[in-house]
Amino acid sequence: MHDLPTLLTRHTDLLLGTARRLTEPDAPSLCQGWTRGHILTHLARNADGLSALVRAASEGTGEPMYASDAERDADIDAGAGRPLPAHIADLESSAQRLHTLLPRLEEVDPGFTVERTPGGLRFKAAALPWMRLREVVYHHVDLAAGFTFADVEPELVRDYLEDEYVRLGDLPAQQARAADLLWRARGIREDG
Repeated sequence: MHDLPTLLTRHTDLLLGTARRLTEPDAPSLCQGWTRGHILTHLARNADGLSALVRAASEGTGEPMYASDAERDADIDAGAGRPLPAHIADLESSAQRLHTLLPRLEEVDPGFTVERTPGGLRFKAAALPWMRLREVVYHHVDLAAGFTFADVEPELVRDYLEDEYVRLGDLPAQQARAADLLWRARGIREDG
């Protein structure tokens, strides 16, 4: 099992280092239709949303991660065009707020579930650190600013691929997709 707090701190620091070196927040990202500014805003709003879920789990506030998918998307679009210093300050402060709250999950029943949107997808609060780490790593790569999956711990890449495989289902097409992801992430071909 991973030391999630250590990995999350490490990868958040790496992300912030990359963000501070960016010169063009309006440059395209690897996420179709999103600029780097969209990615940075999404990561900040994701931290805020996960902070709300930690409060929901630890304080019983009942907060969802996002009020709605439409509001989530609007918040990302609204923040995408900001100057880089505003992005960095937002990313730093939202990450710090989440970092401060995450230890509260140690006192929460591991089976306690939280909502992404009201009446929407539910998942275990215990999964929040893993979810955040996945967002930070994947979207760090999406910035297209020099950080790739080759910069990620091999065991973490393997676990991401296994996680995606489970989330997508046990289908031959998904096995092919997982093998393709492994090749893209690490240059490893399972067929030799």
